[in-house]
Amino acid sequence: MAKNLVQNITPRDKNFADWYTDVVREAKLCDYSNVKGCLNYLPNGYAIWENIKNDLDKRFKDTGVENVYLPVLIPESLLATEAEHIEGFAPEVAWVTMGGNEELEERMCIRPTSETLFCDYWRKAVRSYRDLPFVWNQWNTVLRWEKTTRPFLRSREFLWQEGHTLHATYEEAEERTIQMFKVYYDFLTESLAIPLVAGKKTDWERFAGAQDTYTCEAMMHDGRALQSATSHFFGSGFPDSFGIKYLDKENNLHSCYETSWGLSTRSIGAIIMVHGDDKGLVLPPKIAPTKVMIIPIAMHKEGVLDKANELKDKFNELGIKCKVDDTDKTPGYKFAQQEILGIPFRVEIGPRDIENGEFILVRRDNDEKITLKFDEIEKVFDIIEKMQKDMYDKADKFLHDHLFETEDYEELKKITKENIGFVKVPLCNDEECEDYIKYDTGGFSSRCIDSEHKVKKTTKCIRCGRPATDYVYFGKSY
Repeated sequence: MAKNLVQNITPRDKNFADWYTDVVREAKLCDYSNVKGCLNYLPNGYAIWENIKNDLDKRFKDTGVENVYLPVLIPESLLATEAEHIEGFAPEVAWVTMGGNEELEERMCIRPTSETLFCDYWRKAVRSYRDLPFVWNQWNTVLRWEKTTRPFLRSREFLWQEGHTLHATYEEAEERTIQMFKVYYDFLTESLAIPLVAGKKTDWERFAGAQDTYTCEAMMHDGRALQSATSHFFGSGFPDSFGIKYLDKENNLHSCYETSWGLSTRSIGAIIMVHGDDKGLVLPPKIAPTKVMIIPIAMHKEGVLDKANELKDKFNELGIKCKVDDTDKTPGYKFAQQEILGIPFRVEIGPRDIENGEFILVRRDNDEKITLKFDEIEKVFDIIEKMQKDMYDKADKFLHDHLFETEDYEELKKITKENIGFVKVPLCNDEECEDYIKYDTGGFSSRCIDSEHKVKKTTKCIRCGRPATDYVYFGKSY
């Protein structure tokens, strides 16, 4: 029976897209609803999101962020206040035109993002320097009328958080932008065990209306990039459009400076595609809703189920979320289910184990079996840390094995044709060169600027031969 379950998942290296869909389905993470392009988040998938939310929310609050909630509807006149911003979202906006049986005097859009709502509030709330800063975040949903959808990666309605802050100075806002970018970087690498290529977007790829956009780019097992979190510095553009000004101590009027930053349920897709294997999900222990599944062997024999439940209670007392699979299915079936769901550890315990005063702990990521005495249960903490690190190291090796760099255009074309992954090239600050590379390589778009390595004065743009301004990573993306 277990063998048949595994066969329901297409091998990852045979057809990556089918593998991904199969894992989402077999792990019962989500399913499409009757609203085209919108998902039903099922308990297994939503529990992962809850852990992401709880982890990230604590990190936010540690930096002084407060949570709020603003409306889901935005009047058209309000959305149009910042022209560049609405132009970037116009193709994806869904409109409400009726209220009950009556046509609305002004149509309302269902929020694709909430910058305009925050600015609308702030223009009423800000008068003096004493009112600043605002450092706010909301956990909500947004709606973007995407043409092509895939579970978690791109859907019309999705769950996310969107942080919005308002500051008295350019420097303070810029500092907050970079601070939240680093919060995301730490969360993705530490809690999700996902290595990143991260940095500032080029001018042509930044968020609509932003002055700077910082991005965390993860590499999936098929070599494609997944933009996993972004932090935007708006400067004073949005606040000025809304007439948001404050008086300083000398009663001089000044502009305000704004940031926004967000991470969505797309991060669940990243977990699947970075860590999953042919048996299903592989969840990093720090984010897994259930960390240990106890599977009693010969459960019908006296004392086995009692010992399994006793062990479960010890795990839970230690704060290691644990369950017992006491269903009447075969152990092989239960093993397969635990593997499909990506539960980091399973415990096998039967009459002989109980007699020996021990249990067997099996790691989901590498199938390693570890025998522990009942009084050694606290050693699991070290094993959890080891598995988390091993998962990161494995993904990091894959990332670096698929990073390429060149300063020769013909070699760039060869790399993009023959390899999966990202390629770093010197580039000038010209949209035409960036667009040409994307067209000529079949979809390799700029992911971010390499902030660690600066170009020399003699370095030339790989496309046009003019002086390069930056090294830029290119890759195909979701």
